[in-house]
Amino acid sequence: MPEFHAPDGARLHFADDGAGVPVLALSGLTRNGTDFDYLAPHLPASVRLVRLDYRGRGKSEWTGAETYSVPVETGDVAALLDHLGLDRVALIGTSRGGLIAMVLASVAKERLLGACLVDIGPEITASGLEAIRDYVGQNPTQATFAEAAEMRARLMEGFEDVPQGRWEEEVRKHYVDSPGGLKINYDPALRDAFLAAAAAPALDLWPMFDAFEGLPLLLVRGANSDILAPEVAQEMCRRRPDMIFADVPGRGHVPFLDEPEALAAIREWIERLS
Repeated sequence: MPEFHAPDGARLHFADDGAGVPVLALSGLTRNGTDFDYLAPHLPASVRLVRLDYRGRGKSEWTGAETYSVPVETGDVAALLDHLGLDRVALIGTSRGGLIAMVLASVAKERLLGACLVDIGPEITASGLEAIRDYVGQNPTQATFAEAAEMRARLMEGFEDVPQGRWEEEVRKHYVDSPGGLKINYDPALRDAFLAAAAAPALDLWPMFDAFEGLPLLLVRGANSDILAPEVAQEMCRRRPDMIFADVPGRGHVPFLDEPEALAAIREWIERLS
């Protein structure tokens, strides 16, 4: 199992597949590298896909609420690049991963080949943050994977025409079975970290977005997203008229990335990387 140690000694898991242009995929707040299982089979053979499980998530070590922050996780990303001997990579950042990509663009732009932001921008809707607050760090109340999949299908209102099998895949990626029922597969202390970050003064992230200037840039948005408002996406397009933009119909936060609209945009972006 590929692992490395972060600057503070934390043991972190990653996956490294293929050869060619290095693309580092960074998942959302509570999620892990398996988020990109749907995208991976559709990538060109010329792509080397690296996926990181953030600390406290997936197969990586739990290190406590005080370490679950974007700055610490950005440092972990830089350490992974050093571990792999990669001077520069392209980033696919979903939600939390996109925030990390913006930070890297502002502090270590020389390490980026380009960036794909998935349903995230410099401003996040208040309603979207409230929705995250409701579930982060909480174990599901359902007793079985089948029940959890049925519940997810009902709750994910922004998603249309999703086969039940996809929801069954999703719950198996993010819950584990235990004698006491289903449990989240990340450190519950992530809730404390989220609440602390939400209570802090909001930062102006637009300069970090503007730091992508000159790099191939893609924005993939769920057309029904409750995180990335349409007007914020429009402003991102205005600031970067050369940015590829895909508004994926029938998807909320976040698209699975195997939708035709998402795949076409990602392939175009990968062509620009070279």
